[in-house]
Amino acid sequence: MKAIAFYLPQYHECEDNNRWWGKGYTEWRNVKSSRKLFWSHNQPRVPLDQNYYDLSDISVMVRQAELAKKYGLYGFAYYHYWFSGKKLLEKPLEQMLRFKEVDMPFCLAWANEAWKRYWYGGGEETLIAQNYGFREEWEEHFAYLLPFFRDDRYIKIDGKPLFLIYRPGEMRQGKYMAKLWNRLAVENGFPGIFIMGMKNWEFETDRCTWLDAKTDYEPAKEQRNRIVKKYGLRKGQFKDLFDFGLYNRIFCNVQSYRKINRVMLREKHESDDYRGVFVDFDNSARAGKNGLIFMGSTPQRFEKYLYRHLCLSRKEKKDMIFINAWNEWGEGCCLEPDERYGYGYLEAVKRALSRLEMEAAL
Repeated sequence: MKAIAFYLPQYHECEDNNRWWGKGYTEWRNVKSSRKLFWSHNQPRVPLDQNYYDLSDISVMVRQAELAKKYGLYGFAYYHYWFSGKKLLEKPLEQMLRFKEVDMPFCLAWANEAWKRYWYGGGEETLIAQNYGFREEWEEHFAYLLPFFRDDRYIKIDGKPLFLIYRPGEMRQGKYMAKLWNRLAVENGFPGIFIMGMKNWEFETDRCTWLDAKTDYEPAKEQRNRIVKKYGLRKGQFKDLFDFGLYNRIFCNVQSYRKINRVMLREKHESDDYRGVFVDFDNSARAGKNGLIFMGSTPQRFEKYLYRHLCLSRKEKKDMIFINAWNEWGEGCCLEPDERYGYGYLEAVKRALSRLEMEAAL
C-alpha cells in the first residue's frame, strides 16, 4: 500500500508573493500570527523545535524525504502552479529535479485555480487568473512537465506518469487536453499519461469522464457534500456557496473530526476511485474567524481512521491512498512534527501501515 502525502511548496520567498503580500512573505507568516478563537482551540501551530524552514535550501527537502520514508510514506504529491506559462512557487520542485539527493518518489498535483485574496482572509481581488488556453498552451505545459515525468523518482502507474488535477471540472476543454497529452506522452516513450482528478468539488469531478481515476480530497469533498445534502441543493447549484470562506460564514464553521470520518468510512468507492484521508484541518491561521475548524483530531484518532481506510482500500483492490497533507501548516493539516504532538502523526502512519502488512501476512 502506497501512502502519498500532498505537499505545499509555499515556504520560500518569491517575487510574486513579495509584491502581493509584502517583502519576505511565506506561509510561515500566517502560521506565526494565528491566535486562539476559543479556549480549546489548537492555535498557534508551532513546528517542533520551531523549525520554520526555508525550501530554497535543498537540505531541507532532503531531510523531509528521509523523515517521510522513515515513517512509511511512499511519496509526495507536490502542488504545481501553472498559469498559461506563468509559474509560481516552482523553485523547490525545479531545485529537487537537479538534486537527486531528495530520495523520494513524487508526482505533481496541478492546483489549477486562480489566486485570490480571499484565500488569505482578504477580498475578491484576483491576483492571477487561470486561463487554460488551447493546443499551443497545452503543448508548452507538457514540455515543462516532461523532465519531471522522465525522472526515475516520478510515480507511474503501469508506466504512465501520474498527474493530479485539483479542479478538473473547471477545464471545459479537458478531454481534448488529455487526448493531446496522451499522444505526446506516447511520442516521448511512455504508454500514456495517467490523469487523476481530486474530488473536492465532487459534483464537478464526477462529470469529467476523460479522467483515468479520481481520489478523495478531504475534508473539502465531504464538507461540501454535507451542505448539499443538508440544505437540499442540487449538485452544482449555487456554486458560489462553496467558495473559500463563504460557506463557513453562512454555516457553522466548527466541525467534528470524528463525525466527518465516520461518514467518509461509509462511502462506497468505484473501481477508479481512490480513498483520501486528512490529518486535521483548521485554516483560521489564514482566514481568521471565517476559517473552517475541525475539532477532535489526535494522532490516535488519525491512526484509527487511516487504518480503516487502508483496509477498505485493500478490499477494493487499491494500492494507493492519499493523505492531506505533509505540510499544510496554514490549514492546520500536517504530518510534520509539531510542539504539541511531536512525531505523533508520523508514528500513527507507521503503525497503521505496519498493522496492515502484518495482518495481510497472516
